[in-house]
Formats: sequence, structure tokens, C-alpha cells
Amino acid sequence: MSTTPPLPSRSPASQDPAVQVEAIQRLTAQRQAMVDQLGRAIIGQREVIENVLLTLFAGGHTLITGVPGLAKTLLIRSLGRAVDLGFSRIQFTPDLMPSDITGTDVLEEDHETGRRKSVFIPGPVFANLVLADEINRTPPKTQAAMLETMQERQVTVGTKTYPLPRPFHVFATQNPIEQEGTYVLPEAQADRFMFCINTGYPTRAEEEQVVRATTGNDLPDLKPVINGPELLEIQKLVRAMPVSDEVIRYAVQLVSKTRPDESDAPAYIKEFVRWGASPRASQYLILGAKARAASTGKLCADFDGVRHVARQVLRHRVLANFNARAQKVGIESILDRLLDEVKPSAR
Repeated sequence: MSTTPPLPSRSPASQDPAVQVEAIQRLTAQRQAMVDQLGRAIIGQREVIENVLLTLFAGGHTLITGVPGLAKTLLIRSLGRAVDLGFSRIQFTPDLMPSDITGTDVLEEDHETGRRKSVFIPGPVFANLVLADEINRTPPKTQAAMLETMQERQVTVGTKTYPLPRPFHVFATQNPIEQEGTYVLPEAQADRFMFCINTGYPTRAEEEQVVRATTGNDLPDLKPVINGPELLEIQKLVRAMPVSDEVIRYAVQLVSKTRPDESDAPAYIKEFVRWGASPRASQYLILGAKARAASTGKLCADFDGVRHVARQVLRHRVLANFNARAQKVGIESILDRLLDEVKPSAR
């Protein structure tokens, strides 16, 4: 069974409650500082920013969906400036090849011996933060090149395997309305993303601010808030957060209710859902709840944390069937109903 990738040795915060409390307080301040920095470049989109930071703290990957012009790419570029990490952008196009992402072996002449030798030239995926811009514009073969990098944090070229730098995060964007020249993201790859975040239009007041800020000469100067080692410690802290059996039971119950073959699945799930979420969704519900608890000053993951991340975790893992499309029943409405009906309960 696939699992979320493990992190190195446990954080000291998991061994000393006082140290853990101090680390949580520090993370809360760092999160607010990052929100403030990103808010200098991104007007509005507060919920999107919060969710992007949750996946960063949890060590996951993020798929951001929205129509053009909603600052999806700008958000991830700004994130790369707010953290002191290596940043790389890959523009996905129909002619992009897998080796354009991962890198390739080339023959070089050794000037001392006169012989040729194979040398690996790393691709743009060898960075801490990778922006996969318009990921659905490249064919499935090239999309699949991201699978190993996202799950295993490594690249295999020929017979050699090369580890990717840590931390490693993929932030992908896609346009949901344009069909010509795009390729549906395979379910297996979509499942590698911890969150699928939808971006919406700004309010009129926010749009006025956007126009005012982007049509002048002043550009925001973002300062790094955290670096790589600090982020790795944050991710260890998140995994060390306590979680009760009841909260885990609730997360698993939510996920199992999305599967139409389950005997206790609601009637509307059986009617409108083709495939439900896998156990990876349960893992990410708990990991997301832990990240939210740690970054908001709580000492353990709770039911509210699970509910807070449920839509982001499930919307790309629950697949509607023909009946749903024919009756114009969307996944969002199905998830809203599920969260309204499935309540936390102690056994």
C-alpha cells in the first residue's frame, strides 16, 4: 500500500512537551510572517495562501486549479521568495519530454584520458520548490515523469537513481475550463497531490487593489522567513503532533463513506460516485489536521482540523459517474453533503 513519504529522524519536539510547546509557538509566528510576506504580493486569496502553507508544513504537494489571471503562478513564485530555498519553474507544453524534467545523461570527453564518459545533467526538478505550470498541457508520458519525483523524492535515469534535495515540494497549476491542447491529469498522478486547491475571483474591492498595485512602478520586496533546515524541523514537528483514536476514526469514516461499494455508503454516494478515495486520503486528512493544529497554536490535531482540510483532500480523489454529470451534480455539492451528514462520534 502506498504511503506518504517518511521523514528523517523524529524531532526533539516530540520528546519534550515544553520544547514542543515552544516549537509550536515559533511555528505560529513563522506562519503569520509568511502570510504577511505573501500578502504583499497576493491581494486576497487568504484561504488559498493558508492551504498552500499547510501543505508546505506537512511536506506534501499541491495542485492549484483556477481560470487564467487569478495569480496562481504568482503565488508560488512569491512563495519561493518567502522561503530561502531553491526554486525552479517548469512550463509544461505539448512538446515537453520526460528528460526535460528529470535530466539526462550526456557524453563528455575527459581531457586527461581522451576518453568519453557519461555525465548526468540534472533537470529543473532538482530544486526544493518546483512550480509545474499548466501541468495538464503536456501528454501523459511526460506527466508520468513527475510520479517518481513526487512519491519517492528521487529520479531514476537509466540504471542510476539520484536523490532530490530536501525539502522537496511540487506546486502544480492547471486551467479547468480550457480543453483544447490539454490532457486530463491521470488519477494516479492526481492522487500524489496532498491538496487540490480551487481559486476563485476576487471581490470588487480586492480587484481594485490588484489593479492599483500592478499598474504602477512599485514591486513588492519579499524577505525570506524560513530556510530549508527550519522547514524540515517544522515538518518533523507536524508529524510529531498528537492525534486521538477518535479523530483518526472520524477521518477514516469520512473517506470510507466516499466509496460506493461500501455497505454503509450513503445512497447519494452509490448513485453519483464512480470511485471513492483511497487510504492515502485518510493519511492526508490526519496530516493536514496536524499541520493546521501546529501552525495555529494547538497542541493536538482535532475534528475541526480534519473538516477544515477535507474538501482539499477529497475533491480530486472522489470521481463522479455519468449520472452525476447528467444531473449536473458536482463533487463539491457531494462533499458538502457528506461533511454535513457525517459527524464525529466516540465509539
